[in-house]
Amino acid sequence: MSYCAVIPNYNHTHRIREVITHLVDLGLPVIMVNDASTPEAKTFFCELEKEFDSLEVVHHEQNQGKGGAVQTGLRRAYRKGYEFALQVDADGQHSLADAERLLRTSKEHPGAVISGRPLFDDSIPKIRFLSRYITHFWVVIETLSLMLKDTMCGFRVYPLAPTVALLQSVNMGRRMDFDIEIMVRLYWRGLRFIFLPTKVIYPEDGSSHFRPLQDNVLISWLHTRLFFGMLLRIPYLIARHFGK
Repeated sequence: MSYCAVIPNYNHTHRIREVITHLVDLGLPVIMVNDASTPEAKTFFCELEKEFDSLEVVHHEQNQGKGGAVQTGLRRAYRKGYEFALQVDADGQHSLADAERLLRTSKEHPGAVISGRPLFDDSIPKIRFLSRYITHFWVVIETLSLMLKDTMCGFRVYPLAPTVALLQSVNMGRRMDFDIEIMVRLYWRGLRFIFLPTKVIYPEDGSSHFRPLQDNVLISWLHTRLFFGMLLRIPYLIARHFGK
């Protein structure tokens, strides 16, 4: 089984070398998608590409949002022949000490999506904490299941064949709504999920591109679409639930 890491990156330069170093030490080739960052950040990323032999940087000429960058990275990984991809944020909020555990679990359950289930400290912004609970409520309705323990943590291992097949057939959200949508739609397609607890922090010297108003509107519209999608799938979802 072949694995790589995919990192969406928009102007995150402070901790990215540390993130890449950890992933490379795990033996993972890294695909980082520069989502139309500043010229200074782009120059820095190109320097990193020269520094790390196993790093490939893909550049967007126009900003496509985190979801758009992840989709580019996943498609690139699949075209290069990788079977699985570990998605990691560029800002250092994920505990990369848990990456090996996610990868090991993926190898033990290759048909499943393996995702972190965040354990937050006091650094999480209150609005982000509240929005997670609201999203979880709607995801339970959209799947008629409690299987998806968390859909907003962008620290996960995707089996690439079914994931890219989904991306090719559905026009997915391209910003912060992507992480939620792909989990629900992969569930609708019958994939299994395993969640592992992992510590998530919001570094004081880090920066977030989450836009409280715009992204919460996008996420609300996403849940509206997924709700009506669930209505069309009620017989299948109920049969799946009681078939366990």
